Amino acid sequence: MSQQQPPSIIVLGGGVTGLTVASEFLHIYPSSKITIVAKHLPGDISFAEYASPQAGANWASFEENLGQYATYDRVAFERFLRIADEYPESSGVKRFPMRFVFDEEKDEVKRLWYVDLVGGVKVIGSGEEGEKLPDGARSAVDLTTFMINPVVYLVWLQTRLLKKGVQFIKRAYSHIDHVFDDFPDAAAVFNCTALGARNLGGVEDKDVYPAKGQTILIAEPKTPIQKMYIWDTSRFGNNEFSHVFPRPLGGGIIIGGVKIDGDWDDKPDMARAERIKERACQLCPELGRPDQLQVLSHNVGLRPARKGGARVQVETRKGKILVHNYGAGGAGYQSSWGTAAHAVELFSQQYASRHSKL
Repeated sequence: MSQQQPPSIIVLGGGVTGLTVASEFLHIYPSSKITIVAKHLPGDISFAEYASPQAGANWASFEENLGQYATYDRVAFERFLRIADEYPESSGVKRFPMRFVFDEEKDEVKRLWYVDLVGGVKVIGSGEEGEKLPDGARSAVDLTTFMINPVVYLVWLQTRLLKKGVQFIKRAYSHIDHVFDDFPDAAAVFNCTALGARNLGGVEDKDVYPAKGQTILIAEPKTPIQKMYIWDTSRFGNNEFSHVFPRPLGGGIIIGGVKIDGDWDDKPDMARAERIKERACQLCPELGRPDQLQVLSHNVGLRPARKGGARVQVETRKGKILVHNYGAGGAGYQSSWGTAAHAVELFSQQYASRHSKL
């Protein structure tokens, strides 16, 4: 059996990570047999633990320097470029301007690793002619990146996988060994269980924790919003910031944001929702007044964060290959193709090593 035609694999997890791993695996091994097994799959949108549909989502690297996690982001950026260019009417991925707003001067942004990748950045001062920044903000940075409609994008990924023969099974597991038991012919299992990795038997990674987010989906104004916004500030307190994300392909506008580590509560805080509306209107005056916003839904998502960052590792279990890919937190979309490529590479190395000894 050649390396180009490996036996079947199982992907455990149906969020953006699992779907992207399956897509990348098919790209490297187009004749492979893949089964995705998950408690939640695209179409499930009201479960806080299934964070993928609840995401903003966009590409905005958290990394200042080019290291491992920035490399993941770079790989994903380059893949999103191709997706947005080749599938603009179906993927939910769109090249889109973004403005970062800060409470202090941010000239050092010009030295960030991704400046050339995104095509350059423009630093804007608070007194710059023709520019309106929120009260208290002193600078902003404009760049062009990606806006993603996660509901559309997840279905797009799933549809492409289905057309290529990938099987989907809706099923939950309490122990990783049970997956190997149910699929004895599988050469490998990719563990993409997000928050589930904390309590999954045989894994039980206690470094995994929820980073709670809360957003509001609002109707699009009559005049389309021309950019997405993020207001990065610590003066709001309560682990709150502000963002305005117009989703492509009729996805409405997502406003937020919140990041509360270790909070498992899946109920929206309505007092926080009022603060979200007020700040969004300050950040993006085109929205109008807070009382004019047409609220479509209140959303809570539990980002699958992990102390020390995402775990992309390989091990041997029950004589088979087990590849872990989980814990990216709020970087799930923007690093997805990078972590997937790394996970598949780890499989390839193990698989080649095993078969070179036969």
